[in-house]
Amino acid sequence: MVEIVFGNKFVSSSSVIILLMMKVIVVMSGYRFGVANGVSMNYYVMSCPMADIIVQNTVNRALRDDPTLAASLIRLHFHDCFVQGCDASILIDSTKDNTAEKDSPANLSLRGYELIDEVKEELEQQCPGVVSCADIVAMAARDAVFFAGGPVYDIPKGRKDGRISKIEETIKLPFPSMNASELIRVFGQHGLTAQDMVALSGAHTLGVARCSSFKSRLSEADPTLDSDFARTLSKTCSAGDTAEQPFDATRNDFDNVYFNGLVRKNGVLTSDQTLYASPRTRSIVNAYAFNQAMFFLDFQQAFIKMGLLDLKQGSQGEVRASCRTIN
Repeated sequence: MVEIVFGNKFVSSSSVIILLMMKVIVVMSGYRFGVANGVSMNYYVMSCPMADIIVQNTVNRALRDDPTLAASLIRLHFHDCFVQGCDASILIDSTKDNTAEKDSPANLSLRGYELIDEVKEELEQQCPGVVSCADIVAMAARDAVFFAGGPVYDIPKGRKDGRISKIEETIKLPFPSMNASELIRVFGQHGLTAQDMVALSGAHTLGVARCSSFKSRLSEADPTLDSDFARTLSKTCSAGDTAEQPFDATRNDFDNVYFNGLVRKNGVLTSDQTLYASPRTRSIVNAYAFNQAMFFLDFQQAFIKMGLLDLKQGSQGEVRASCRTIN
């Protein structure tokens, strides 16, 4: 059996074939989404043919130095798309006249801005004024998933950058205290199904949560929380509100361990454990806990779908020269 390096892992040649088959499926579905939204898989094939490679190489270098950044890049894309659509509004700096999204309490723990700047600078040297910051954020998230051992897939490109970023708009982001019904409603407002929501929640296979996001679960007995795990969370919080708890036991590996944790009542956030506690989503969690390939495929499709939310068209958007400021 031949072993090949994929992302940051060695995998068998047979696994590579499966991954490539999954990529074909998702490319086809992504192309369908792209046609409907005025974007395409080969958007930069003539104007900046090295765009994908430049993004991937820069992201991989950064993640080799700091694997924890993968979770941050995925979260950056999610927080961007859920506010004003996927238009890189999350990257815009505040000014004296406007407080931008990135300075919202919900976004203060986001990381990766410097990496996006680095990618943008390299792309501007190769093809000035061509590749949008919104596409860079989306491609960086895709490459972070792959680097961490997750599914390989491509995304439609051609997003434009928005010109508006307001702190008050971040109220649209899901809260860590939401239950399944509330999450289904919030995601549904963006055209995402309950299954999309559960699959996207699986991104919590990477990263950590701060005590301030889950300490309310410890103030009184929570029947959805395993007693031993409750003691683990309490020990974490003994170090203060900024103390970090991994979402699952493999915080830097993209896998289905997160869903296995939910089955054992080891979800860190209320918004995590509710996916198993609710009859509306429990069967999806069970399926992903049992079948990682199913989770990977559904995640790819949901992530592509999310990455096309409320795209700016025509004069609504631009390609910023700097991701931090509008032109």
